Amino acid sequence: MDDLREKIFKLALRNSLIHDGKANSGSVLGSLISLDPEVKKRIKEIKPVVDEIVSEVNKMSLDEQKMKAEEMGVSLKVESKEEKDLPPLPDAEPGKVVMRLAPYPSGPLHIGNARTFIINDEYVKRYGGKLLLVIDDTIGSEKKAVIKDAYDLIVDGLRWLGVDFDPNIIYKSDRLEIYYKYAEELIKTGKAYVRECSAEEMRKNRADGVECVHRNQSIEENLEKWKRMLDPNGYKEGEAVVRLKTDMKHPNPAFRDRVLLRISEREHPRVGRKYRVWPLLEFSWAVDDHLLGITHILRGKDLMMESKMEKYIWDIFGWKPAKFLYTGLAKIEGVKISKSKAQKEVLSGEYSGWDDPRIWSLQSLRRRGIKPEAIRAFSIHLGMSLSDVTVPIDKLYSENRKIIDPISNRYFFVSDPVEIVLDKKMNDAEAPLHPDYPDRGKRIIPVGEKIYIDRKDFEKFKGKEVRLLHLCNIILDKKSKVTSLDVKDIPKIHWVSEKKLKVKVVMPDASEVDGFAEPDFEKVEVDDSIQFERFGFCRVDSKNPWVCYFTHR
Repeated sequence: MDDLREKIFKLALRNSLIHDGKANSGSVLGSLISLDPEVKKRIKEIKPVVDEIVSEVNKMSLDEQKMKAEEMGVSLKVESKEEKDLPPLPDAEPGKVVMRLAPYPSGPLHIGNARTFIINDEYVKRYGGKLLLVIDDTIGSEKKAVIKDAYDLIVDGLRWLGVDFDPNIIYKSDRLEIYYKYAEELIKTGKAYVRECSAEEMRKNRADGVECVHRNQSIEENLEKWKRMLDPNGYKEGEAVVRLKTDMKHPNPAFRDRVLLRISEREHPRVGRKYRVWPLLEFSWAVDDHLLGITHILRGKDLMMESKMEKYIWDIFGWKPAKFLYTGLAKIEGVKISKSKAQKEVLSGEYSGWDDPRIWSLQSLRRRGIKPEAIRAFSIHLGMSLSDVTVPIDKLYSENRKIIDPISNRYFFVSDPVEIVLDKKMNDAEAPLHPDYPDRGKRIIPVGEKIYIDRKDFEKFKGKEVRLLHLCNIILDKKSKVTSLDVKDIPKIHWVSEKKLKVKVVMPDASEVDGFAEPDFEKVEVDDSIQFERFGFCRVDSKNPWVCYFTHR
């Protein structure tokens, strides 16, 4: 057993180092089984040992884990398949890579955001660098407003994913004076100007390649108008913006004289109405990426124009440019994600909260029983390709199934129950808690005169011979005749007896399925992953009342 404990300890250390100091019992157990399939036969005995050792490792600091791993000969370099799927960072020096996450706080992070954040995290861990969390809370549009709840939700989601960001979180709403300083410098160099003409007129000028009448006004006049933009008694919202001077004959009209800063008089959740002039994305990032020492920037290819603007601004100031890396767009088949719609539905009360399963937020996935390791594997599987991809959600479920299947005990659950009466008294049934791990033990399913089955099974098989799983064969009807105990090649259905628990299952579309579970289900704990046989995997959300969230099949 000492040799086995050492093997488990090494696996736990390695798993912990891969996931920033927090090992997962299910993953460690799965790795152990893959190395030694005989472990399955002793799962009941070995699982508590794994849990104990994982708990011991997780109490150690990350530095202590690294020292212990070195002492025991555990490689500190992560050589997972997922890491090999990522190409090297260009011009990256170990220990000097600085990357950043840029979440916009209009709501929690969702499955679509996870890819970029996880890949950033993987690269920083690979090169021993630093990952900054910069909350991009410059004031947005009314349709996509910054909300107070999102700040904590974003941090919570990233920590749950195991993303190792620098503890000193940076908020753009704290950096307005910095942006003002560099905006004024651009104006003083004659590279930016204050425009007063209408948006429609400017749009037409850009399309035609015609300079705005304000473009050639003097630096002094631009500085005066800039002060007027900052003055609460000056310009009103929409009356003036700061634009960067670019080539008005540039082949891409979108590159011509883009807006750098604008007035917004809406209240901000962190700074109230302290500021009325806000930077747009490319200007704030041009300033911050330089000042924060960012070396590599990972973003979707839909933001290539913003990258060109950043570089244009860096060139004006003579700043060293960061390296840009791009990914194609990833569409998840069967998943509709809209942060603006989710915000509206949550704030109106139509959705139950930010963990409503229809949102596909990290919080909702956690509540459903999706594991962060599965999201990481799924995200890295998408890779760094510039091609747009469509990936089925079943790929995420497949990754998650690998993790939760070994740790999920099996139980019967009957939805929309139909009562039937057996014509013969039967002994209580025995069934394994997990078919692949017999040593985990058995559960007892009591049998009375009445049992309950799913209505869909009753309607489909009425009048036919079926097998009640782990019990007997019957001719299915309201009063059913027991035909034999032999296991036959006939349809198999699950059931519960009069001794039962009322259970509600919340589905991914937020619909609710009410039914009965077998009495042994009472032994589960909140947050356990379980499988209702012939129904699917679920996460236990609460006890008394019993509520589960459907994970996947």
